Amino acid sequence: MIGVFDSGFGGLTVHRALIDAMPERDFVYFGDNRNAPYGARPPIEVLNLTCAALERLFAEGCTLAVVACNTASTVALRWIQQQWLPVRRRDDGIARNVLGIVVPTIEAATGIGWGDDGTVTLRRTQSHTVAVFATRRTVETGCYPIEIRKRRPDITVVQQACPDLAGSIERGSPRRELEALVERYVSELLSRLDCVILGCTHYPLVADLFAGTLPPGVRMIHQPYATAGALKAYLERHPEYDGSQAGRRTFLSTGFSTEALPLIEKFWGEKMAFEEA
Repeated sequence: MIGVFDSGFGGLTVHRALIDAMPERDFVYFGDNRNAPYGARPPIEVLNLTCAALERLFAEGCTLAVVACNTASTVALRWIQQQWLPVRRRDDGIARNVLGIVVPTIEAATGIGWGDDGTVTLRRTQSHTVAVFATRRTVETGCYPIEIRKRRPDITVVQQACPDLAGSIERGSPRRELEALVERYVSELLSRLDCVILGCTHYPLVADLFAGTLPPGVRMIHQPYATAGALKAYLERHPEYDGSQAGRRTFLSTGFSTEALPLIEKFWGEKMAFEEA
């Protein structure tokens, strides 16, 4: 089983892309909607909540998990990979891994990727200005500017925190309110933009509102598709994660506002059955 975790509904945008790319794979989705959004929570809370969610996915039989949450990926993932997972592997003897969504997004924005063995793949792209729209906590980490600069110092990165947007999506706020928020956040970025990263997986649920507000010709990085491509390539390099391939789907949630379901099910394309977690 492959686990997919997010603080709420946003990770379903990544989950949809993963299923489309690998329909034969077995997936478990875990949404911590009760505690969403993570973007304004202290880092230690984000870390603890992320570890608790991963424990639940491991209990479901997952040996590989994708943290489909930018806040959790930027705040907690490195510590989890370097400190937490090795201890768990030592204690129970099971080799597990947890991947994030930031690196695939940066590779898509810069045209430069690094493989597991340190090899570099290049895809020529022009120098440009990248705007990152994200939660306050993700912006504070500086993860996107730092990691993009490592690969492409010629790219200018500007950031805009959107503190109310993910929470409004989780609550099922009316479309006109979501549109007003998007317009406000986009208007606060006065720099010329060539490319946009929606640095919160909730934001693709309102990608059309961003597209309608941004200047014509601005390229939008599709984080879910970048993540799906990266995971598919990773699985090809790591056959040890070749488990059952029956196309099973499980959806878990810690509890959510039913007002958000119309938007989520419209995006997903069908009714969704969540089990209480």
